[in-house]
Amino acid sequence: MALVTTTEMFKKAYEGGYAIGAFNVNNMEIVQGITEAAGELNSPLILQVSAGARKYANHTYLVKLVEAALIENDIPIALHLDHGADFEICKSCIDGGFTSVMIDGSHHSFEDNIAVTKKVVEYAHSKGVVVEGELGKLAGVEDDVKVSDADAAYTHPDEVEEFVSRTGVDSLAIAIGTSHGAFKFKPGQKPMLRFDILEEITKRLPNFPIVLHGASSVSQEYVKIIQENGGNLADAIGIPEDMLRQAARSAVCKINIDSDLRLAMTAGVREVLWNNPAAFDPREYLKVGRANVKSLVAHKITNVLGSDNKA
Repeated sequence: MALVTTTEMFKKAYEGGYAIGAFNVNNMEIVQGITEAAGELNSPLILQVSAGARKYANHTYLVKLVEAALIENDIPIALHLDHGADFEICKSCIDGGFTSVMIDGSHHSFEDNIAVTKKVVEYAHSKGVVVEGELGKLAGVEDDVKVSDADAAYTHPDEVEEFVSRTGVDSLAIAIGTSHGAFKFKPGQKPMLRFDILEEITKRLPNFPIVLHGASSVSQEYVKIIQENGGNLADAIGIPEDMLRQAARSAVCKINIDSDLRLAMTAGVREVLWNNPAAFDPREYLKVGRANVKSLVAHKITNVLGSDNKA
């Protein structure tokens, strides 16, 4: 099976009341853990690559790893650029085999965001590639994306129709209370999604796929493992999974998950090395990390996204 775009995925997800998991990939073990879980659960899948991942693992290596996953798993997979900073990186990924790109113009003015997004859309659509845009600013840190709490802003529903109409984007990432990174909220602070904003956006953009970034939940299982084996993640608090499931039942068709994967992988590696400091074979500690990633993704697919048996 060849790589696909998200068009048909999102149509089915919108109608079926579930979301597709967009999982960030950085190396072979993470790709394997994600795709094995999705393959066994017959779930459609989006594998996404950030600018940081491209710098770390190299564009070509990542594309070939995803192509290998297609050979091993008979499920629809889209390859997506996460947080493309400008036209040039989007063009590079489009020309390099990606089937979907995100242009993140949220740090620009409304008019400049429209201009750069439209430019990417025109080029992408000419190549059969779909585009995700963004309105609103999520707080937190993810690779080169850094937004302080003071600079964060919810998406304004009164802007979404004009933005989508003038740019031609295929999906829209919005800010309703999610946050990038593992350390999302301070102790005692209650995470809350603004479903009122989501509902208003849905009214203005009927049958249009919405995306949530920064939606890792920070599994307490893996936080506990890391803490027990020398780490300190006591303040790691994420978005409650029941809120994400509620969002997935509505217009949200794509939910991004990155930090949870890193925590799961790190927990496995740390557990092996903490219990056996003399261990030096990466196959041993990465194998446990990979198993953690697979377990986590299976949980997200069945209990949060609802995308199992939807391939």
